[in-house]
Amino acid sequence: MNWLAHVFLSEHNSEFQIGNFLADPLKGKAWASASDDLIKGMKTHILIDVYTDSHQIVSRSKARLREKGLLKSVVIDVVYDYFLSKNWDKYVGLSKVDFLLEFSHNARADILNYPDKPKTLVKNLIEGNRLDKYNTLDQLKNAFERIDSRLSPKLLARESTCSYFEKVCKIESELESDFLMFFPELCEYVKSNVDSKKLTHWR
Repeated sequence: MNWLAHVFLSEHNSEFQIGNFLADPLKGKAWASASDDLIKGMKTHILIDVYTDSHQIVSRSKARLREKGLLKSVVIDVVYDYFLSKNWDKYVGLSKVDFLLEFSHNARADILNYPDKPKTLVKNLIEGNRLDKYNTLDQLKNAFERIDSRLSPKLLARESTCSYFEKVCKIESELESDFLMFFPELCEYVKSNVDSKKLTHWR
């Protein structure tokens, strides 16, 4: 799962949500003064990734793309965020606009005393409106292009995320069917590992 899903798959608490986002770029390591909620968010991120990476439906989605490929997991993570955005109202009790406005407002206050690196990461997430970049296929393609811009020339010589875009469009309905089967199972798994009373934004 990518950024949007990780922020949603959190207790309704901006520090928890931030931790769920920061776990990847900070490699799961919080700073000394990080809050308990932020640390719990990081741990939840890891739980989500382990569960997702080992799930047979996710494996089926990857297999639909091509037989072999170094970037299949990255592509499916982003594509699943596109499907979450597309099916937002099935899972979230707030409109996406209101959800993201609330997160951005609270996160801006939370990061004031963060160390420079996590502060910059969250600030860029908010100011770049990066959680709202998966609404259309054109935006999905742009997301692939942004990912490719960060890849090494050596990897790009072998493949790119953009090289998957045509196939994603061709089998969109099959991939969406996979997502709609998988995501409720992931939600139940997360629910069993957090304080379910604090999932007030979930349907």
